Amino acid sequence: MHKDQGKTGGVKGYFPKSHLHVLGCTTLLCFSFGYIWYVSSGTSSKVSDTTSSNTQDFHKIKRPRMIYTKPQILKPSRSDVLMMTPWFAPIVWEGTYNSEILNEEFRQRNVTVGLTVFAIKKYVVFLKTFLETAETYFMVGHRVNYYIFTDRPEEVPKVALKEGRNVVVLQVQNYPRWQEISMRRMEMLSYFSQQRFVNEVSYLVCVDVDMKFNDQVGVEILSDLFGTLHPGFYAAERRSFTYERRPASQAYVPRDEGDFYYAGGFFGGTVMEVYKLTKQCHEAIMVDKANGIEAIWQEESHLNKYFVYHKPTKILSPEYLWDDNLGRPEILKKRRFLAVRKNHAAIRNK
Repeated sequence: MHKDQGKTGGVKGYFPKSHLHVLGCTTLLCFSFGYIWYVSSGTSSKVSDTTSSNTQDFHKIKRPRMIYTKPQILKPSRSDVLMMTPWFAPIVWEGTYNSEILNEEFRQRNVTVGLTVFAIKKYVVFLKTFLETAETYFMVGHRVNYYIFTDRPEEVPKVALKEGRNVVVLQVQNYPRWQEISMRRMEMLSYFSQQRFVNEVSYLVCVDVDMKFNDQVGVEILSDLFGTLHPGFYAAERRSFTYERRPASQAYVPRDEGDFYYAGGFFGGTVMEVYKLTKQCHEAIMVDKANGIEAIWQEESHLNKYFVYHKPTKILSPEYLWDDNLGRPEILKKRRFLAVRKNHAAIRNK
């Protein structure tokens, strides 16, 4: 027997190695050419027909023309404010985006937005103004579900809604202290995000109810995870932020950490990202509660802790949460979402 016989694996001693190598390559080439011929002569024709049909259908679709001023690389739209964070998250100010471009992009994606508010106890009195102004200014031209969390469903006002917009009343219990009500929001948002919202909307926008829309708030705010600069701290130094400073609290942020101070009254993102945020904040709140601790600003403190270590993908300027008691600084070109004047003592714990 030849010395190379029996070393080819498979069927031992049947072909010399060199012959087997040639035969294998020939077989592979024949199979390959046969497969190519089969595809080009048979299956390929079907794929080609389908592709041709799809291409023809695509060209039949009429898309609106997009006519707007060309962006200038060397001329930023705003030079008086920070427009981008160190982690490349845009900060949304008036003059930094084109609403027509964004509206068309989100219409093509067929997006539905959920807007959540808590109207517990006497806070239900703010709902009428809130809903009426939202119908005028919030996500105009897009589908919206207003999710109203309340312990007084019979007092939710009837407001005329545009097509594609709905009010959904979610009955929840109240608590004796307003601080407890405030903190429980994270629990409710987490639960309903997983059980319901994920099946009904693409994005969630979570805001306070004792507010009114005063100018356009549209799809420019939407992103995987967004927060809003607190109107009282947007220009403050880190050392001035009212983070929770007690190490015993789950909301604790060391004095040498943190980027911005975010408002608890306006945040959101995709349903899944809001679920992760609210779930983690609720769990942290419950740990604090078990240890007899309450963070200095309740759920807002836990929200800020979350944003320190889970950076938002977009940040809203104070245009999106403003109080006229703070005046009207020059950088504020719009006041989109405004605090309503109220007597806190007459509303809270009632």
